[in-house]
Amino acid sequence: MFYELRTYTFHQGKMPEYLKLAETVGRPVRGNDYGTVHGYWTAEFGTLNQVWHLWSYASYEEREEKRKALAQNQRWIKEYVPVIRPLMVRQDIRFLNIVSDLKVPESTGGIYELRIYRTHPGMAGPWAQLFKSYFPVREKYSKNVGLWTGEAPQPNEAVHLWNYPDLNSRMATRAKVAADPEWQEFLKKGAGSIAEMHSTLLIPTSYSAMK
Repeated sequence: MFYELRTYTFHQGKMPEYLKLAETVGRPVRGNDYGTVHGYWTAEFGTLNQVWHLWSYASYEEREEKRKALAQNQRWIKEYVPVIRPLMVRQDIRFLNIVSDLKVPESTGGIYELRIYRTHPGMAGPWAQLFKSYFPVREKYSKNVGLWTGEAPQPNEAVHLWNYPDLNSRMATRAKVAADPEWQEFLKKGAGSIAEMHSTLLIPTSYSAMK
């Protein structure tokens, strides 16, 4: 099993139109028949005019088969794809390998933070495993939703997803984590692996599986 994280960037002012089409056409047509969708979010902080969605497949072969079948769906190819394409600036895809599998938050109505770390070559896997070994420390404060390493197009990425009730709770949680001596120990061990760090605040759409 692997995950696919898709990022769509839209022309200014066009994202609401896309979101409506996704709600009324894209999601009803696709459902989970062509891959399982786990989350559908808009970016609030980070690069704007973006929609992020997370999918899983049993294998790359299954993904190829399902994508071929989707390309034969008449509603998809007539009512959806040609309508959304003019709204877009670009599409980005990440294939992700599981380090800690998806854990859906128990409560709904919060915000999500997607953190993408680019490591020095060959360090994504070791860093992610080190990070996972410190989950007992980190999860005293908030639970991890998912941890992955990149397969393609960027093999030197570690991607992790978090959920918080709101921005204030996120800030309070991160302050507590930063003050934990065991967490400071982890930061020292892992610091030499990281080249770049990016964070995006994600807001669930009304039709996101994770809300």
